[in-house]
Amino acid sequence: MSIHIASTVELNHGGAMPLFGLGTFRSPEGRPTRDAVRWALEAGYRHIDTAALYGNEADVGAAIREQGVPRAEVWVTTKLAQSDHGYDSALRAFDQSLERLGLEYVDLYLIHWPGGGPRNESWRALEEIHESGRARAIGVSNYTLDHLREVLDRGTVVPAVNQFELHPFNYRSRTPIVDFCRENEIAVEGYSPLAKAKRLDDDTVGAIAEAHSKSPARILVRWGLQHGIITIPKSGNRDRIRENADVFDFELSEQDMERLDALDEDLTTSWDPRRID
Repeated sequence: MSIHIASTVELNHGGAMPLFGLGTFRSPEGRPTRDAVRWALEAGYRHIDTAALYGNEADVGAAIREQGVPRAEVWVTTKLAQSDHGYDSALRAFDQSLERLGLEYVDLYLIHWPGGGPRNESWRALEEIHESGRARAIGVSNYTLDHLREVLDRGTVVPAVNQFELHPFNYRSRTPIVDFCRENEIAVEGYSPLAKAKRLDDDTVGAIAEAHSKSPARILVRWGLQHGIITIPKSGNRDRIRENADVFDFELSEQDMERLDALDEDLTTSWDPRRID
């Protein structure tokens, strides 16, 4: 499977989204986030994921401007916090995110979490934001099958992306959601691709890593990319940012992929949206 750091996924609206990017969840505001984004851009990343909830949008935007990469070449995603659910509040929250980022538009705006308020009114606001051109694409995060069916039934724009936790240790458990997204032309994006380092010592991952002379982290990132999952490993360490991008000079075999898929244990290291009505 021929993929590279600039490979993209064609969205149902919003153009081509980079398959690989940098996550910034829990990246502290100020210099740590600015450095992480700068190092990522230097390493060839062209996709940066942030959120209002993370408190680092201003630093993400500043780092992009400081690094000098043309804006059109950097895909920027941010998200609506659950505390801002609702039509009017979502419109206000988006304006505030743009102001913090210092950008005229974002490439993707997501509803971060389905619970916490009137999500369908939030989606109506996102549709208006998309229509205005200030978000090239709109989507959702942490949406289950029921949440996805709801937005398809009540909305007029099909989400471009559904972002949720995804790695070999929960992949088969999430297959119904993955399949539903692909049947409806919703791109699948996986956060926490390294399962927050909770399974980097897994024997199967280790054996495959040894066979390819790669680290376990590289194996997990490559697994997601080969499944066509938009993958956003997070790190604030310069060496690890580079390591996570060093996944384009080898390919996992079909047997490797099957062995990794079989590691499923329904592991959730973050929020579990299945508990939200």
